[in-house]
Amino acid sequence: MTTPMNVSDLAQVLFVSTLQASDHPSPDQVRMIIEGRIRARHADLSDCAALVAQEAGDHPEAYASRMRWALCEAGRVRPSLSLST
Repeated sequence: MTTPMNVSDLAQVLFVSTLQASDHPSPDQVRMIIEGRIRARHADLSDCAALVAQEAGDHPEAYASRMRWALCEAGRVRPSLSLST
């Protein structure tokens, strides 16, 4: 079964990953991180949303720039992601 996810969902997954913008990850690296997390969680990403909210509260000064990066990267890989659960 294919799970439809939008760019915002994928960005949340990337946001809570250990990957950093300063790593200058390739699209393949970003895709692998996102797909791995989604598969590991069996497409239940509620923990990602909770962690994003926590980070926004704990580190508001860093939240916006990290989320912009995550959204940009997720948007670049979104068309080629095919997620099956």
